[in-house]
Amino acid sequence: MTVDGYGEHAIVIGASMGGLLAARALADVFPLVTVVERDSFPDADVPRKGVPQGHHAHGLLSRGRRVIEDFFPGWTEGVIEAGGIAVDAVRDVAWFGHGVALKQAPSDLEGLLASRPVLEGHVRRRLLALPGVRAIQNGAVLGLATNEDRSAVTGVRVRLGNGEEKGQEHTITADLVVDASGRGSLAPAWLEALGYERPEEERIDVGIGYTTRLYRRHAGELGGKVAVVVAGNEPNWRNGAILFQSEDCWIVSIGGYFGDHAPDNAQMFAAYAGSFPTHDIHDIVAHAEPLGDFVTYRYPANVRRRYERLARFPKNFLVFGDAISNFNPIYGQGMTVAAQQAIALRDTLREAGTAYARRFFEAAAGIVDVPWDIAVGNDLRHPRVIGARPAKVRFINWYIGKLYRAAQHDGDLATAFLRVANLELPPETLLAPAVVARVIRGNFRRHARGAAEVTRLGAGA
Repeated sequence: MTVDGYGEHAIVIGASMGGLLAARALADVFPLVTVVERDSFPDADVPRKGVPQGHHAHGLLSRGRRVIEDFFPGWTEGVIEAGGIAVDAVRDVAWFGHGVALKQAPSDLEGLLASRPVLEGHVRRRLLALPGVRAIQNGAVLGLATNEDRSAVTGVRVRLGNGEEKGQEHTITADLVVDASGRGSLAPAWLEALGYERPEEERIDVGIGYTTRLYRRHAGELGGKVAVVVAGNEPNWRNGAILFQSEDCWIVSIGGYFGDHAPDNAQMFAAYAGSFPTHDIHDIVAHAEPLGDFVTYRYPANVRRRYERLARFPKNFLVFGDAISNFNPIYGQGMTVAAQQAIALRDTLREAGTAYARRFFEAAAGIVDVPWDIAVGNDLRHPRVIGARPAKVRFINWYIGKLYRAAQHDGDLATAFLRVANLELPPETLLAPAVVARVIRGNFRRHARGAAEVTRLGAGA
């Protein structure tokens, strides 16, 4: 049974996490959903060619975990049974920013630590077990099929990459096509070829590069913490993370901006890790047993495509996830943003009316606004990042620095900040009077402690 006459068949381009979640949302609306992936799915949960970030550190924010769990009840437990771990994002993780660490304290923010292939593999298998959902592997989408006047998309043109039909091109018809092919999306070019305008594009160059390696993990290391996350800060703006990967494995990803990337040499990698404001990461990489080779990743820029501003758009076509916007991956927001957009996609299609493209793009833009401001706003603290720095951005960056310093000794304040970072609450909650009062008190006490220490040292002289 279809909803509001949308049709029988939907196609999703791309089977990374965004595409899988889009397909899950569509499965509540369309009797048949086809996921077309240019890569092949591995038999085990290991990195694959189509997801180069699969080799690197991943953690799922609490908001993203909750959404995926709602789509696939029992999914969290399945990931844990496969070796992942549920974590209290405040109590179990050391968060460093502005040169200091947030106070660790119990909270209700439940995140999930596991490898990207495990997280994605469990979603993919649960999705493909649903009736009416199928996948075409090794299928390269060449472009969109349309009606004669190009006012509506009618399917996709696909070249198959294996089997008896290897190399052959086919047109697969559909009532809706969703492009979830990631930051390399060709949707702007496809629109232009059909006579539509390309979306406006916002770009903030960051030149991020990071290097990753796996290490043997032993119980009790890092003082019982399961993760340490370091955000870039002056003077070197280097960032990194060490995360629980499994009971016997740590994953370490570290790097920096504009070519200041961590070397793929053991001694130099350890020295690079030694430049962080904590020795936790250095102590592991300098002494633990490596479990693999170094792997590198480069990310040139934050990119946002403003589909919601287009005056004309073909019917029966949508763009989703990283194909709309992609952020500096060090902030770990991508999977959670895709999960939130999946809810918006399902809810939009369930509403009455046919102008669902505009409704979805407007909803997606609202979802993107917060993580975009978090990522880009923080990147703009770096003096070499080019971009507008209006008074609002300068004030927020100044205020978050003050909040971090107060939250060194205030678990409630640390939790309030991490609720926003986990996309559970909007940033304006950090400007609530009670929160501002805690920031002021925390900084006053910090200055008072500093003054007392200076007095004590002076007396000792």
